[in-house]
Amino acid sequence: MAVDAEIEFPTIEFRSSDLKQGTEGWNRLCKRVREACETFGCFDVVYKKISTKIREDAFELLKELVEVPVERKQKNTSPLPYHGWVGPCEQVSVLYEGFGVGDASNYDSVKSFAQLMWPNGHPRFTDTIHTLTTQMEELNKLIWLMLTDSYGLQEDSLKMNYTTLVRMMKYLAPPPGEYERGLFAHTDKPVSTLICEDKISGLEIEVNDGQWIKLTNLSPSSFVFIVGDPLKA
Repeated sequence: MAVDAEIEFPTIEFRSSDLKQGTEGWNRLCKRVREACETFGCFDVVYKKISTKIREDAFELLKELVEVPVERKQKNTSPLPYHGWVGPCEQVSVLYEGFGVGDASNYDSVKSFAQLMWPNGHPRFTDTIHTLTTQMEELNKLIWLMLTDSYGLQEDSLKMNYTTLVRMMKYLAPPPGEYERGLFAHTDKPVSTLICEDKISGLEIEVNDGQWIKLTNLSPSSFVFIVGDPLKA
């Protein structure tokens, strides 16, 4: 996979002063969001309303999660692909491990997942992951509102019944000197995806001309918004 680092990936900062609907700042922001989605299908959003501490706490807790015994990880099941635990394997990737929590903005859903992973539950894990999930869901809805506004649509144009799926993923480093994909190239099936990365760069995006760019030097307050297949029509 060829990676072109010279393409400038759009970064859009959501300042509090521009988040009041109907203002000039809001309208400019909506235009930039729409253009980024139309051109790249994704963008880097800098959103400081979600604290770096809650992110750091979440990633520290994920280190505990990946150390859970395999027999407990296997309890994270789902009939839907990639909605449960996927361990390193040849069919997907030997470098990838992922967990899934459905309806994750519901506190009880996260609590039930924690009780599967740890016999006595894990209140701190539950509180932290639920808080971060809820805040990310609010950011995702804000971006949807900007898109509907930018196209002159009514606010309820993209309203739909949905639940938030949280995927918690770990990628192993390939052997020294080798390039190996952590996961096969794919598009996202949900309406949209919001990615919260740790400080290790690894995400690659294919742009319209077929070139790939590797996202590096993201802000500690960055999230990557990706347009899913249903919105690409």
